[in-house]
Order: sequence, then C-alpha cells, then structure tokens
Amino acid sequence: MVTRIEPQQAGQVFIPAASIAALGVLLVAGLSVLGIQDRCDQWLAQLVAQGRVAAFPKSLPVWAIWLATVGFAFGTSVAILEVAGTWRRLILWFTTLILVAAWAPVLGLAAHVPAVSAPFIAVLWSGICALLYASQHRMAVDKKPAPHEDETR
Repeated sequence: MVTRIEPQQAGQVFIPAASIAALGVLLVAGLSVLGIQDRCDQWLAQLVAQGRVAAFPKSLPVWAIWLATVGFAFGTSVAILEVAGTWRRLILWFTTLILVAAWAPVLGLAAHVPAVSAPFIAVLWSGICALLYASQHRMAVDKKPAPHEDETR
C-alpha cells in the first residue's frame, strides 16, 4: 500500500493578512478597554524617564496612535506573508518589533508621552499569527514542492 503525502494548501495573502491585522487591532482595543494598555504606557514612560519623575508635557493624538497600530499590524502581516522562508519572516518580525519599540525613547526625547504599547502589541500578535499561518500553508513566494515519484505512476 502506497501512502501519498498531500502537499500543504496554497496560502493566500490579502484576506489572511487583513484578518490577522484586524485580530491584532481588536486585541489592542480589548486591552485598552481593560486598562492594560494604559498601564503598559505608564511603565514604558517610567522606563524612558530612567527613574526620574516622568513629566511629558505633550502627547500624541489618539488617532495617530491607532493609525500607527492599524498600519503596523497590517504591514507586518502582509510583509511576513509575502516573504519567502521562515528565517526571513522571523528576522522581519523581530526587526519590526525593535523598530516600534525604538520609538519610545525618540518620543521621550521629543517630550511626548511614549505611547507605543498599542503598535507593539499589534505587531507582536500579528507577527505570531502570520508566522503560524505561513507555516501551515505553502505561500506563493515559497518554492513549490518537488513532484512525488508516486504521482507519475
């Protein structure tokens, strides 16, 4: 008896990326409603202030934070699904996480409250979900599997 190994399903990009990004933004919205996001931003402000009294006279508009959250969540998921290879996907995800986290001291230097927890959480969640999706599907940019010898018989 010959067993056939079925190749992974071909994965799509836009619809899963939009779904993954929407779930990331929904997670951030839920954490915001619970007050966890605000506590993360306060902890981050204390970290940026290096133990001194964190007095940031300016704050970013709420719409700008949410626009960055949606943009980074969607951009991360699309980019991960459009890149070939797990190693490259991981590097892209970690680089995006570092890029978002690096904005906290920049905003602190500009006397803005370093409110980057929302985009960071969205990138973290979107990256995890996109990596899992890409591991379960053969993406268009991945190499096609070699034909099996059993299929030619």
